[in-house]
Amino acid sequence: MQTVDFTTLTAVCSDIRAHWLPSRLEKVYQRDRYTIAIALRTLAGRGWLDISWHPQAARMCIGDPPPRLPDTFTFSQQLIHTLGGLALIAVEAIAPWERAVDMQFARRPGEDALYHLYVEIMGKYSNVVLTDTENIIITVAHQVNEKKSSVRPLLTGQIYEKPPKLTNPIPSLQESQQSWQERVNLVPGAIKKQLLKNYRGLSPALLESMLHCAQINPNHTNDSLTPDAWQELFQYWQIWLQALAESKFQPVTTANGYNVLGWQAVEKVDDIQELINHYYINQLNQQQFSQLRHQLSQKLSNMLAKLEVKKQTFVNRLQQSQKADEYRQQADLLMAYLQSWQPGMAEISLPDFETGEPVKIALQVDKNAVQNAQALYKQHQKLKRAREVVKPLLTDVQGEIDYLQQVEAAIAQIDNYESSVDLQTLEEIHQELIQQKYLDDQEYPRRSSKDAISNFHRYQTPSGFEILIGRNNSQNDYLSFRVAGDYDLWFHAQEIPGSHVLLRLEPGAVPESADLQFTANLAAYYSRARQSEQVPIVYTQPKHVYKPKGAKPGIAIYKQERIIWGQPQLVNK
Repeated sequence: MQTVDFTTLTAVCSDIRAHWLPSRLEKVYQRDRYTIAIALRTLAGRGWLDISWHPQAARMCIGDPPPRLPDTFTFSQQLIHTLGGLALIAVEAIAPWERAVDMQFARRPGEDALYHLYVEIMGKYSNVVLTDTENIIITVAHQVNEKKSSVRPLLTGQIYEKPPKLTNPIPSLQESQQSWQERVNLVPGAIKKQLLKNYRGLSPALLESMLHCAQINPNHTNDSLTPDAWQELFQYWQIWLQALAESKFQPVTTANGYNVLGWQAVEKVDDIQELINHYYINQLNQQQFSQLRHQLSQKLSNMLAKLEVKKQTFVNRLQQSQKADEYRQQADLLMAYLQSWQPGMAEISLPDFETGEPVKIALQVDKNAVQNAQALYKQHQKLKRAREVVKPLLTDVQGEIDYLQQVEAAIAQIDNYESSVDLQTLEEIHQELIQQKYLDDQEYPRRSSKDAISNFHRYQTPSGFEILIGRNNSQNDYLSFRVAGDYDLWFHAQEIPGSHVLLRLEPGAVPESADLQFTANLAAYYSRARQSEQVPIVYTQPKHVYKPKGAKPGIAIYKQERIIWGQPQLVNK
């Protein structure tokens, strides 16, 4: 993940000064343990300034409005209590070439600052600190005690000390190429490494972009560069410094991230705030998606393995219980042929009542014939009772397996992160498993429930009819029992876990066979049998689809269905 370097922070702060000063602080909302959103009001409108001290994604930029969920963090409450209604009058660097910003708040523009909000964008050491005019810390996002840092603790009530000064030389537009080249050449080594070591304000991403534009391999040593290469590299060095001096930036997306100097552009972006906001939200979502998908997949795999063992245990007990009638038959034979028993017998062979075939009966030598018959009757009753108890237990376990396989199929279909919808779908599955008591209710970011049912997969048939496909069990239920109309058709893989699929039809509309086949192909693709050549797909009217009483999410039964063979390999996603 690309880090916010000095150049990016300078560009963002320059844009904030141009469009958001002065402004009034209206609200503070903490999105998560690393990010706050500050509502700023200007004459032009309101925006949300995101400030994050995330170890990999520390940043500040104008972001999206926060969700309408309760804010349970104390840091945001302390900020709004202190800064609510005050004016943001300045956004300045705390020292030249430092990735730390001093946001100053006063009662109104033109007055002296009453409070300072220091935003330190420094990788894993990032932090946000609120102080008064005497630089006494009022609150801090991440408390740093003496055990964590004996050099620079950050604790409420103590004096705020600025980050230690960097020792590298400061880049200057006035420096000549000869002086600059001599400094970089002082110690032989890779050109990228030597530039990083000899000057402030540089980042690996910035240098790689600069060297790429100058057509220089970052791993080439400084003593291997030609005079023309040095000249080309120095020109881009000057362009960089000129952009910083004049606050003229060109935000663009690149193949590996972003750039605020217009280099290696894949797409030009008009708003630098939007660029930074979307990049880091996307990166964090992708990281969160991978972690959550792995967690859910592992949990489901473990639960299904345990349920399969439990199921097999019940199956074995049912198979044993099938011998109940055999024990009763043996007991009846013993009672009918008591005279055939002799003391000390360990086994007896008696003719079957119906066939006359000999039936061997194992006996306990310490018991007589009647006692052996009673023991067999007792075993018969025990197995009969076990069968009555085990059958519903086996049904329940099979129901759980069917449900979890349905969830597993939904997760398997989201194999890669493509948009925030994919993460939202996983979060809905995670929340569903918590509600069904399969997972503990841990602290986890939750989205508004209004968004949880609207992000169906959407397709169009050859005739132009709309197809809606549920992404998880919550959406499946909503699709089948809330969205489906009287004229629609409902599709599902036959006895295979998969998504509920709805073919939307207007009154009087009749789908062609190509429309039905297209929909069936999608139903097969969004099922557990995605890799098969052909999958049996049932379809019926929504009024013939029911949810059994007490059934888990995504479980439905149907009748008056027809069958069509879906071909998932023909789906061009």
